[in-house]
Amino acid sequence: MRSIWKGVISFGLVSIPIRLYPAAQERDVSFHQVRRSDGARVRYRRVAATDGEEVAYADIAKGYELPDGEMVVLTDDDFTNLPLTTSRSINVLGFVPLEQVDPIYFAKSYYLEPDRTGLKPYVLLRDALAGSGRVALVKIALRQREQLATLRVRDDVFVLETMLWPDEVREPEFDVLDEQVDVRPQELAMASSLIDTLAADFDPTKFRDGYREALQAVIDAKIAGRDVVAPPSEQPGVDAAGDLMAALRASIEAARTGRDGQSSGSARAAPAEAGSARAGARKGQPSRSRKEEADTAADEVVSSRPTRRSA
Repeated sequence: MRSIWKGVISFGLVSIPIRLYPAAQERDVSFHQVRRSDGARVRYRRVAATDGEEVAYADIAKGYELPDGEMVVLTDDDFTNLPLTTSRSINVLGFVPLEQVDPIYFAKSYYLEPDRTGLKPYVLLRDALAGSGRVALVKIALRQREQLATLRVRDDVFVLETMLWPDEVREPEFDVLDEQVDVRPQELAMASSLIDTLAADFDPTKFRDGYREALQAVIDAKIAGRDVVAPPSEQPGVDAAGDLMAALRASIEAARTGRDGQSSGSARAAPAEAGSARAGARKGQPSRSRKEEADTAADEVVSSRPTRRSA
């Protein structure tokens, strides 16, 4: 990896020299725009809208358009004296619980590598932060823009997560959600049972970009001169305006069927366990767990036809 920024972590009176590296790289397939007939690259020129003349890059400045269409031209000198006090410093503002930071604020991730001269204070702050259960709230200036960020520990390395400012996050304004919707207890029980059936630990290695793999296969086939085979079509989804109970029943059955092959028949034993729990409850044994109650309610609803459709 190649570092894209050098600076220091400023923590009280302690300065830790570090280098910044992008923590992620997109694997998307890139394309050029070409002429369809012969594949010739399509190039673009920077031209002035008023006379069509090409403009050299050195002659390009930034312009701020006013409501009346007039343009305020800003030069490099106008940006020189702006108050970017954190231009080469990651200033620690405080330490906050991670669960209080909504993920919607996160933008990009970076790794921080210490210089050898700053290794001890880097390890000291890293271990103290990891043991605190908190993340550091910091400010950093990247690409001439001051940004809020968090500093946390992942695999013994500091990870910097740049963040959006609060006024950059849009408020959700959907009038349809203000409408009154009646959800029946049976529907809620089935939805809860579906969640419990699909509950699992997060393992990102189980997922892959199917579209990118299929696209790469098409490109490889073009290169090799083979016939391109269309991927199998996916099963059609359930109409959102259709029978909600039918969709939930189908989802639960599909989830249980899929789990049968992964958990040595644990899903098949669930109805029997639920029946034993019901029998135990009648004999005065301890009450069932929430999952058992949800599974029981789901089994009862699946086995009986609903008397009416939900609105």
